Parts: sequence; structure tokens; C-alpha cells
Amino acid sequence: MSDTKQRLLDGTIAAIREHGIAGVSARTIAAAAGVNQALVFYHFGTVDDLLAAACRASTAERVRHWSARLDQVGSLRELLDVGRALHDQERELGNVSVLSQLLAGAQGDERLAAPTAAALRLWVDEIESVLGRLLAGSPFAEVADVPGLARAVSAAFIGLELYDGVDRAATEQALAALDQLAVLIEVVDDLGPIARRALQTRITRATRRS
Repeated sequence: MSDTKQRLLDGTIAAIREHGIAGVSARTIAAAAGVNQALVFYHFGTVDDLLAAACRASTAERVRHWSARLDQVGSLRELLDVGRALHDQERELGNVSVLSQLLAGAQGDERLAAPTAAALRLWVDEIESVLGRLLAGSPFAEVADVPGLARAVSAAFIGLELYDGVDRAATEQALAALDQLAVLIEVVDDLGPIARRALQTRITRATRRS
């Protein structure tokens, strides 16, 4: 990738942070990137195409940044610890505000919805891989919809990131509740073989009834 294209991608994210999604334009992006605004159209065709590319590129970079930490996670509680660290660092870097702007803009703009969803799937895929590994051998493994659970976890953290901006104490309370749930799952996993089989049978029956 050329230096100019990278500057435009970085400038787009900087423009979102400074002006919000409604204030992003070829002019504000070019100003943040320190280039002539004609280069926006030369390299990306339209501002929408540049927004889509910046969304994908910035998310992919953050996923790569956290991938090694996620690969080392050995329990659901450790996953939550990484989630807390991720939340704190991304908020400090201003990426939470960028995400909120993209999500807000995507609600009424299909051109932005598709790339935002594609970027979020990068996180979902990463979380799905971790959950599949952690739940292997658990009584929940046979009935858990791991792809669906990965989406639920990702959606929960996105919601908490946005919630944190208006009520940080409530966000901490929600994270503590998730930590308690992770402890419960660990307790179940530590049950003896007879208790595990009985629980697995009950879970299977309950799932079939639902």
C-alpha cells in the first residue's frame, strides 16, 4: 500500500474522531491526512469507499494487535480479563468513539452498514475461535451455538463500550456479572464425571423442549 493511501485511511479515522461521522468529507479527511482532497477520489473513488476501506483496515489492525493475547486465553474468566483490557485501551485510543460513530451512521446508510458489519465480523470470528477452544469438552459443548454465542459476546461488549460513555459504574457492574457467570461455568466444568453426565442430560432435555 502506498504511503498516501495509508495516510488517507488513517486520516479518515482521525476525521471521524474529530468531526463525527456526519462531519466526515473529502475535505476533512484530506486535512487530517495532510494531502490534497483530490487524492481521496484518485485512490478510492468516493468518500463512501474510503470510509469502508478505513473501517476494514483499522479493525483488522486492532484484531491483529489483540490476536496473540486472545490465543493465550485459557478460561472464560481470562477472556473477560482480556475483554476488560481491550475495552480500556480502545477507549483511551479513541476507537470506542469511532465505533459508536460508525454504528450510528450505519443505521441509516446501507453503504456504511455493510463495511461496518464486515469489520465487526473480524472480531466475531476471533471470539468464535476462542470460545470453540474453551468450550471443547464442556457439558455445554454439545448444545452451545458457538457462532451465535460469539455474536452475543461481541454484541454485549459493543453495547458495554457505548454504555460506558454514559454510566461507567453500571458498565463495571455488568462486567462483574459476566465474571460471575464465567465462574459458574468453571464450577460446572470441575464437576465429577457422574455429575457432568447428569447435568449434560438435563441440558440436552431442556434444549430439546425449548
